[in-house]
Amino acid sequence: MRTGITVDVKAADRARLEAIVADRNSPQKHVWRARIVLLTADGLGTNEIMRQTAKSKTCLWRWQERFMQTGVEGLLHDRTRPSRVPPLPPAIGERVVALTQSDDPPGETTHWTAVAMAGLVRISVSSVRRIWRSHGLQPHRVRQFKLSRDPEFIPKLRDIVGLYIDPPAHAMVLSVDEKSHIQALDRTQPGLPIKPGRCGTMTHDYKRNGTTTLFAALDVLDGKVIGRCMQRHRHQEFIRFLNAIEAEVPVGKIIHVILDNYGPHKHPKTRAWLSRHPRFVFHYTPTSASWLNAVEGFFAKLTKRRLKRGVFCSIVDLQAAINRFLRETNDDPKPFVWTADPEKIIASVKRGYQALESIQ
Repeated sequence: MRTGITVDVKAADRARLEAIVADRNSPQKHVWRARIVLLTADGLGTNEIMRQTAKSKTCLWRWQERFMQTGVEGLLHDRTRPSRVPPLPPAIGERVVALTQSDDPPGETTHWTAVAMAGLVRISVSSVRRIWRSHGLQPHRVRQFKLSRDPEFIPKLRDIVGLYIDPPAHAMVLSVDEKSHIQALDRTQPGLPIKPGRCGTMTHDYKRNGTTTLFAALDVLDGKVIGRCMQRHRHQEFIRFLNAIEAEVPVGKIIHVILDNYGPHKHPKTRAWLSRHPRFVFHYTPTSASWLNAVEGFFAKLTKRRLKRGVFCSIVDLQAAINRFLRETNDDPKPFVWTADPEKIIASVKRGYQALESIQ
């Protein structure tokens, strides 16, 4: 049996140990280890230290010896223990990575799962996940993309980004688009409110009460939005919305309109209207590049904050909610700020083209 032990704690070590005990953010295992050493240095016996720390005799001896051998740092780090399971050979990991990156999984499945890979390679599911994690592989995830095939992608990109970064003097830059098929959805049952430990609830099914289309024009300089709800989204409605913009923008200002290549935007009657209103200048985004249109960010905010969880008994309720959201946005507008470097976008698109050509 061990008869006793003397621990010599220097002033600097004592100050550090006391700081560990006093710090509310210290891990508890570090706290009781530091207390064992401090109580030992104060001359308390083993039984008294056991009573105050609620630790066993062998535990006390272990951390007393650890402190004498390695100092305070030895109390803050656990010694690694060898695994009871032998490590996998490197060839197994290489095979898992190769199969994940090259071959399709067996059967009528589109991607590898940990269970399927484990069954094929004859290792555990946790081993497969560990290998995937170490190599940054996530076969259960997929990112969507779309490369623009517009031959004038680069000049259109620079034109639109130039309007965002350095808009012309005595002019207004408007990002225009329509959000179509906004459904007035009413839930079949009322949901429960949020409370501690439980999120709010909403039924998965709903009642359709019609649809509406929101035409919106975002002023990129001050962040205000001109919006109109209409039943359809043809060229007739688009021209009506252009007339609404014409009525709201002060006379004498050139209006630069950024919009996508949707049919009504290029309809012959739209072009005829444009020829009669020379202060309007259209700037079309490249095909498959609607992300260049700043008003898409406003549509995303509208969907997330007002429409997704909204309950609407009729189209009138839906349109009234959208109009209220527009008023709130215009009461506290946020100017649109473009931050992406167009040269980096062009380089990224070129790399995308090269990657597609390499697999075709």
